[in-house]
Amino acid sequence: MAETAQQNPQAAGSSWTSFLKSIASFNGDLSSLTAPPFILSGISLTEYSSYWSEHPSVLVAPSREPDAQKRAMLVLKWFLSTLKQQYATRSEKYGNEKKPLNPFLGELFLGKWEDEAGTTELISEQVSHHPPATAYSITNKNSGVHLEGYNAQKATFGKTINIKQIGHALLTIPTPAGDRETYLISLPSLHVENLFLGAPFIELNSTSFITSSSGFTAKIDYAGKGWLSGKKNSFTATIYPTGREKEVLYNASGQWTKQFEIHTGSAKHSSDANLVDSYDATAAATTPLFVAPIEQQHPLESRRAWQKVAEAILKGDMDTVGREKGKIENAQRELRAKEKSEGRMWQRRYFTVQAEPDRVLGLLGKHAGVPDHGDGDKTGGVWRFDQAKADRLRGEQPLSEEQQKVLARDHLGQ
Repeated sequence: MAETAQQNPQAAGSSWTSFLKSIASFNGDLSSLTAPPFILSGISLTEYSSYWSEHPSVLVAPSREPDAQKRAMLVLKWFLSTLKQQYATRSEKYGNEKKPLNPFLGELFLGKWEDEAGTTELISEQVSHHPPATAYSITNKNSGVHLEGYNAQKATFGKTINIKQIGHALLTIPTPAGDRETYLISLPSLHVENLFLGAPFIELNSTSFITSSSGFTAKIDYAGKGWLSGKKNSFTATIYPTGREKEVLYNASGQWTKQFEIHTGSAKHSSDANLVDSYDATAAATTPLFVAPIEQQHPLESRRAWQKVAEAILKGDMDTVGREKGKIENAQRELRAKEKSEGRMWQRRYFTVQAEPDRVLGLLGKHAGVPDHGDGDKTGGVWRFDQAKADRLRGEQPLSEEQQKVLARDHLGQ
């Protein structure tokens, strides 16, 4: 078995120094970085879509609220509740931020949550490889609440790794009155702290927005712990009628990895008397995601496709990691070349590129800092969940053993 970095700190330090040198002039796709083995993760980026809904009951809560203004507040609360899962749980688990596996085109990650909110279904698919982009759909069956979106990352290096997230999310909520509201959600920028100390973690920065078809906008400002002051993972947020930022209806503040509070009115008037809600991210238990056993998964599902790589990373066997990753990468290159020579392209299973200008982006984009073209040039298009495709797939017969072997051979080199 290969010696791990934990077993050989001197080797780890040397690898880390080499890694820092390699990114000193880096500017591009974060997933293309070659990281030292001891910060590799056995989890693919397609799994990260699940972090949007590890608290399904918080996700669906706005659908039960009859007041539109309060619904906007509950949507903000839900969004803030997802941040710890999305950006901090991995560094807490491993002691530092791990570099995920770079998904291949067509890679899938499927699962569901079961709790008091009912069944919530997750579909995640790598819809583009050059440029890389992951699309996702999360649907709560009982309430009809639906979240979909897509994202990519652009990284630059200064004194640390700075990452701009490209893409957006759309949250659709059926209201008690029978209407349907849409919320357009932009994504925060982030950077990696503690890089030179060898224990990196993510810190959010800049501003993101949530704006609704019902006429409310939330603005979230992120700040981290500075050299002289501030607390790690801090934020402040306000909700206001769209276009009237000074008319603050609610304000929220705290730490997205710990606790935060939501008050009515502006922050300067916040007190116990106008506290309307609070959230403790350290105490909130997540709902486990159910994923089918590996032997029952589609050959292109993440955990089945990357099984040998993930097992080798866990063992610290980097020779096997390189060999098995190489099989997948070479098979993908050969498949793309074959498609090109035959004048065809890989068909996405669950998502479709918008052929026409997106109506939601046209109506709400300017209020959320999302361009009406959705940065589709950086993600292979503006991706939307295709319910018709999903329905057809549900009606298909399971793949035969021979069909599974063909897929594994063509896509994974297995």
